[in-house]
Amino acid sequence: MPDIATPVDSHPAEDARTGAADNAPYVATERTTPTRSKERASYDPEVVHPILDGSYLCHLGFVRDGAPVVLPTLYARVGRRLYIHGSTGSRPLRLANATDPGLPVCLTVTQVDGLVLARSAFHHSINYRSVVAHGIAYAVTDPDERRTALDAIVDQVVAGRSQDSRPADAKELAATAVIRLDLDEVSAKLRTGGPNDAPEDLALPFWAGVVPVARTYGTPVPSDDLDPSVPVPEYLAAR
Repeated sequence: MPDIATPVDSHPAEDARTGAADNAPYVATERTTPTRSKERASYDPEVVHPILDGSYLCHLGFVRDGAPVVLPTLYARVGRRLYIHGSTGSRPLRLANATDPGLPVCLTVTQVDGLVLARSAFHHSINYRSVVAHGIAYAVTDPDERRTALDAIVDQVVAGRSQDSRPADAKELAATAVIRLDLDEVSAKLRTGGPNDAPEDLALPFWAGVVPVARTYGTPVPSDDLDPSVPVPEYLAAR
């Protein structure tokens, strides 16, 4: 699974498939309407898309032989589409190819922003931002679309990397699969703020508050066989 992010021009203002503006609100459905804490849900692309763009690991759920399967994998957003990385022998790709019209999936992305510690164990929580997308996934077979998708996936992980590495050759492309999921049935859900302790617990002698959680990057470690004259790229040094 290559390390792969979203180039600057990979988020077009208009979806090429539907012509829908990139900022048009998503429509709530039964599957994207929470049964609890409905006030935390959002269908605004200005909420949904930054959550998707701020990560690169998703969990792809589907049904195989009557049983649920959830797999972690890399992805990238290009407009109102998600491209999901895999291998040609992966179960999702085989099922996407074998199922008409495609493979029903549920894809999730979650970012944790803080640990919410309350005075009571019951009210402990997590501050988070998440996106859930339902739909039909299709195997991408068009060569140009596959290259665009793979470059976007590379850049989703490290922006600018696709232009600073050797492109996949024909053999590597043949061993790499890409699945497309159109963003039609999508919602975000967020929790922010401090603990929600019960009034009768406020006087308890236990610390309460939020422990922030953030993703950080360490200093790049060069490969043992790297030519010492090759500098650390600016897009890595900036991290």
